[in-house]
Amino acid sequence: MLGDMESAYEIVRGIKERRFKAEEVMEKYLKIISEQESRINAFITLREKGCMSEARMIDAKIAKGERVGKLAGVPIAIKDNICTEGIKTTCASRMLEDYTSPYDATVIEKLKEEGAIIIGKTNMDEFAMGSSTENSAFKQTSNPWELRKVPGGSSGGSAAAVASGFTPLALGSDTGGSIRQPAAFCGVVGLKPTYGMVSRFGLIAFASSLDQVGPMAKNVKDCALALEILQGNDEKDSTSCNIKLTDKYSLESESIKKLRVGVPKQYFEGELDSEVKNAIMKSIKTLEKAGVKVEEVSLPINEEILSAYYIISSAEASSNLARFDGIRYGYRTSEYKNIEQLITNTRTEAFGKEVKRRILLGTYVLSAGYYDAFYNKAQKMRESIKAGYREIFSKYDLIISPVAPTVAFGKGEKVHSSVQMYLQDLYTISVNLAGLPALSMNCGFNKKNLPIGLQIIGSHFSEEKIFQLAYLLECELDLRKKVAL
Repeated sequence: MLGDMESAYEIVRGIKERRFKAEEVMEKYLKIISEQESRINAFITLREKGCMSEARMIDAKIAKGERVGKLAGVPIAIKDNICTEGIKTTCASRMLEDYTSPYDATVIEKLKEEGAIIIGKTNMDEFAMGSSTENSAFKQTSNPWELRKVPGGSSGGSAAAVASGFTPLALGSDTGGSIRQPAAFCGVVGLKPTYGMVSRFGLIAFASSLDQVGPMAKNVKDCALALEILQGNDEKDSTSCNIKLTDKYSLESESIKKLRVGVPKQYFEGELDSEVKNAIMKSIKTLEKAGVKVEEVSLPINEEILSAYYIISSAEASSNLARFDGIRYGYRTSEYKNIEQLITNTRTEAFGKEVKRRILLGTYVLSAGYYDAFYNKAQKMRESIKAGYREIFSKYDLIISPVAPTVAFGKGEKVHSSVQMYLQDLYTISVNLAGLPALSMNCGFNKKNLPIGLQIIGSHFSEEKIFQLAYLLECELDLRKKVAL
């Protein structure tokens, strides 16, 4: 009976049907973590005692016949830039090394209301700036499929935790691909929802017009279940949507075969790895055999889009991170003679290289004399990207593309080359610039048994169509393969 614990959906059903207890579920996951975490380094903070206590409370409610939520007894890992009351929220930075949030993010409140149990806070690139989780101030997370490879970033800890079987669900944040790319590298499902669909209140901001919280899971069904809970308007977040959303996503539909899917030809040229290309093309043929209409489309992709993204995101990061000055909260230097030295020394000592690099870039492009030359041009490029997507979605329902140019790369391989690292985001950043939803899922493996990711992109609030296509492909490919730790 305990074998049903791989899926969040099955865990909830098993607990509610009293086939096993929430306490047993938690014991199983904590045992796996205790045996393997030293090799993976997925967590910054783990809460063993709190988990067991909350699991027993779920069991007590069920024994009394009381209502329990949609995620009753399900362990969930939380990226460490999402505020959790009474638990450290560090952003993997020395700047917030000892910071404990006095409140829960809205997404955490929603998860708790439905009975989910926070098992720990996951490692990440510092302040979500990176594509490999090598920029953490505390530890380096390994890819569960090959320990010498990176798990992707910046939500690498969350992806590794799900792939390792440490938890069936995790939360990440996606600014330019930070849910989808690590999901691809670790062979799990990761969704970046439509901008505004999920509240950002309590998410420590990197780039406010791009950031979005989203779920990561072993399968499409669990990912959809998580979004049902996370989504919705929030009066604490002025950018959250105020439209009617479905309460339950239907994964099976006869209309799925009537969908028109576009495949951008430009995404399959240039530096794309041949094994990645072949796996995605094989998946496209699988969909065509299942009756889905797939056509080649034109959607320009180039390094100018990449430049626009890094200009906009760095400008917003420069503004958002100005609050970390050593005066109000967070790290404070011990050596200073005046206020200017206090701020300078604090930020110099507590921020890592990548964070400093982006703050400097952002401050530069916002400065007098360069604002029009860089920032305004980047915003015009953003509008052009939105227009390009609008044109395609006037004719097609969804788009299929790669997630990253390669499978997971080796530790230390790209960390010294910012340009090479930034190129990992080439296929994902335009989605954030346009505020669109996109899902990453496993579509196969290369010759070295490393997962290959496929991306499904939709128009605003088309998550149900994305889930339906992803579920169809997941069933057809049947790649339910466990990670060998």
